[in-house]
Amino acid sequence: MLRIVILCGGSGTRLWPLSRENFPKQFHKLFGESSLFQKTLLRNLPLKNLYTDAKIEVVSNEQYYFLLQNQSAEIGVEISSFICESVSKNTAAAIAFSAFHAKPSDILLVLPSDHLILDSKSYLEHIHKAIEIAQNGYLLTFGITPKEPHTGYGYIQSHQGIVKKFIEKPDLKHAKEYYKAGDFYWNSGMFCFQAKVFLQELECYAKNIYDHAKEAYLHARKDSPGILVLPKEQSQKIPSNSIDYAVLEKSSRVYCLASDFSWNDVGSFDSLQSCVENTPIVTESSSNNFVLANKLVAMIDVEDLIVIDTQDSMLIAKKGSSQKVKNILPKIKQVAPELTQNHQFTYRPWGSYQVLLETPTYKIKQIVVKPQSRLSLQKHFHRNEHWIIVSGTAQITLESDTFALHPNESTYIPMGKTHRLANLGKIDLVVIEVQIGEYLGEDDIVRIEDDFSRK
Repeated sequence: MLRIVILCGGSGTRLWPLSRENFPKQFHKLFGESSLFQKTLLRNLPLKNLYTDAKIEVVSNEQYYFLLQNQSAEIGVEISSFICESVSKNTAAAIAFSAFHAKPSDILLVLPSDHLILDSKSYLEHIHKAIEIAQNGYLLTFGITPKEPHTGYGYIQSHQGIVKKFIEKPDLKHAKEYYKAGDFYWNSGMFCFQAKVFLQELECYAKNIYDHAKEAYLHARKDSPGILVLPKEQSQKIPSNSIDYAVLEKSSRVYCLASDFSWNDVGSFDSLQSCVENTPIVTESSSNNFVLANKLVAMIDVEDLIVIDTQDSMLIAKKGSSQKVKNILPKIKQVAPELTQNHQFTYRPWGSYQVLLETPTYKIKQIVVKPQSRLSLQKHFHRNEHWIIVSGTAQITLESDTFALHPNESTYIPMGKTHRLANLGKIDLVVIEVQIGEYLGEDDIVRIEDDFSRK
């Protein structure tokens, strides 16, 4: 059986401020109407028709589960199983969980959820080759033929599939040497192998990871068919390491498949600029600047800049230096930790909300509730709420009363009163919520009843 394993636990820190811990880059719709995660699902969907019993499996941080469900449902792609990590321990452990969950002879096609691949036909041809090679007992990694000297990727030196060595991200001098040599490939982070072969090599070269990952897997909770939740206590004991360091750099069973399909890991704003349209800007004596913003940007006497403007944060960097974004994040966390965690849009299993304005004593949100969905039955101890219906029809529960509200109608939710907002209609319900109180934190909530088993 072919198991298409999509790794979806990355936090995408190198694309801050677009990417945040609670809404990383794989969920952003940067390239049209589909997110990178959705594009990954759609790109691999033909494999389900070509290989009998092929299944799609997602290994992800537990907090992304409802977001993954929503985005896969949007495009009508069925995910056979979710493996939810309570603690992220890098790719070696994530892949181990999937291998333990598979039959020994199953082929695991392991793919990141946040890469952009445009040439689907060539991509699928390489996948077919990879599966054939993996059936012969190899740990296969896809090596991308370099298009230019690049310092943002790791390299693999390989001759006719035989791997000589793995190399960390080089400086420009060495990147140029690798590009000219012709036997160096970009390390794509995509793999293909039998479950039993990976587990054998993991146990041999990283037994500590193997043992603790197996222990966590054996204690996993099955919330419902197809949903496996790994326990925090056992997971915390797993050493954090990548598959490259833990296994591939040590094993003699590694095969590098030279691949020339269009590939971009979208790992920095320097990479992103080649894939998306620049925001229209007004310039005077300025050139070669990359701008993403939702407002007019005017530039005078500047060049080679990257400007990323969001509702609550702005990044300005020199082109060629955007890989350093991850270096500045610890400093941002010290000053404003919430800006590294929360995006302007927050997604929930029932829909989403956007904070439009926030002060110490009042907050204004736009809430969107999906059709046939509802928020938890809840109450707050530190704030009052006012709801104004913009579109759709709301069913309001307030203490023992239940009533409907239509566009341009409103209601008041007093502090301490049990309440619920529901959308029983066929279109999105859009509500403007005004919160007023001395404390407006999201943790000021007591859930009495919840459709999604949240506490």
